[in-house]
Amino acid sequence: MNHLVIMAGGVGSRFWPMSTAELPKQFIDVLGVGRTLFQLTYDRFEGICSPENVWVVTNERYAKLVHEQLPEIPENNILKEPCRRNTAPCIAYVSWRIKAMDPKANIVVAPSDHLVTDPVEFRRVVAQCLKFTGESDAIVTLGMKPTRPETGYGYIEADLSAPCARNKEIFRVVKFREKPALDVAIKYIQQRNFLWNSGIFIWSASTIINAFRVYEPSIARIFDKIRDKLGTPEEQAVINEVYPDCENISVDYAIMEKADEIYVCPASFGWSDLGTWGSLLIQSKKDLYGNAVISSKVDVYDTKNSIINVQSAKKVVVQGLDGYIVAEHDGVLLICKLSEEQRIKQFSNEN
Repeated sequence: MNHLVIMAGGVGSRFWPMSTAELPKQFIDVLGVGRTLFQLTYDRFEGICSPENVWVVTNERYAKLVHEQLPEIPENNILKEPCRRNTAPCIAYVSWRIKAMDPKANIVVAPSDHLVTDPVEFRRVVAQCLKFTGESDAIVTLGMKPTRPETGYGYIEADLSAPCARNKEIFRVVKFREKPALDVAIKYIQQRNFLWNSGIFIWSASTIINAFRVYEPSIARIFDKIRDKLGTPEEQAVINEVYPDCENISVDYAIMEKADEIYVCPASFGWSDLGTWGSLLIQSKKDLYGNAVISSKVDVYDTKNSIINVQSAKKVVVQGLDGYIVAEHDGVLLICKLSEEQRIKQFSNEN
């Protein structure tokens, strides 16, 4: 059966003042559509798997938020991390947990805070990749066809000379590349075989567990040792005890950059990881002057290339801005140049 894993443990406050450590960006409605990024992630997988096969791995302090926002999924499918240990331990934990109840499980893993503007194409791509991993020992990642020389994403170098025999849309990965400088990103775009790394992974439970045993044995030993406790009333206490012993490492470093059978499916479905207010502006519907106004109580005059997200019931008038963020939440108002967005973390720490 198909299973969906949503990773929702991040504590980022990049959309401050809307997002904070207590209410990270995945649990807020940054798009103004009535659904949080976390809920939209769940929505776009409709038809891929049933609610009882949806799993969420999150920090223990967000478990209540997860249940409130997705009451459709079983509470037992909300796995609580006692501490942050990056994506490799997170994926290992849920993979051993799923395999304990469904040895032939096929799994898609997705972050909880990304945006997809074409969910129909997204579902088509994911479904055919799940079919591919269900019939092989392959690990597949989704590579986004780049639309600009983006320096904020990692890249995947693909061998596009020969598609896989089982699926003509899937190709071998040559190498994963770190976030590049602008001149390098421009070269990647020109070469046409470089894709944005979406962080969406597809594999069978058996394949990923075997990969951990080969390439990250220290993590594998931890979960092999406690596998008889998974799915029992003792699970959480055992996880609380052993999880801090897991290496703090991403699945990219732990598995993806080491394994042999790594494939990528180049795709275009309007993807963004929404890591900044600037990226939200790019993906949002804009007026004739390039403004994204995510509020019904804002009047804009002589303003362009700005994003305005105001949750207050009060009327707001914005005049004379070019390239600004205007964001309000819970009595805190931010007015900041988009070009100075990197300073928002400093602002949030001071407040």
